[in-house]
Amino acid sequence: MKAKFLVPLALFLVLAGFLGYGLTLNPREVPSPLVDKPAPEFRLATLAAPETEVGLADMRGQVWLLNVWASWCVSCRQEHPVLMRFARDNVVPLVGLNYKDTRPEALGWLREHGDPYTLSVVDADGRVGIDFGVYGVPETFLIDRAGVVRYKHIGPVTPEAVRDVLLPKIAELSRAS
Repeated sequence: MKAKFLVPLALFLVLAGFLGYGLTLNPREVPSPLVDKPAPEFRLATLAAPETEVGLADMRGQVWLLNVWASWCVSCRQEHPVLMRFARDNVVPLVGLNYKDTRPEALGWLREHGDPYTLSVVDADGRVGIDFGVYGVPETFLIDRAGVVRYKHIGPVTPEAVRDVLLPKIAELSRAS
């Protein structure tokens, strides 16, 4: 009779242990299967000039950041001043991937809040975002000269993330040939 109660109790304790461990993890540290792999190929119209297309191949040979953003994204408003400061320092090109947005709303948002991007491309249907494994906006990818994703930041970029993670990784990648 006692054995009947021990099995469910043991299962409950094991599940409670897994749940307890899961609650200690940082949801922003979801590993990306793209890190240290080639970035997905893309060719998209630019936000400013829809007749002009830009793709991954155009960025090869330089270290750069791809920031996934949208005018409807509340968290993008939070990170925007950080991106504006980053852009003023002109460390590396900052490319915006305008995700599941409309051109007029995106252009209006940048006019109102400022445009930190070297250029923005339009991913209206979200297919490129899916290829990059975007969970939600904002997300930021650090891509090296060979087009390999070296880091993925989930959520709004903070001044601490720029100082402690992005700038050291950018410096390291810029030194490498």
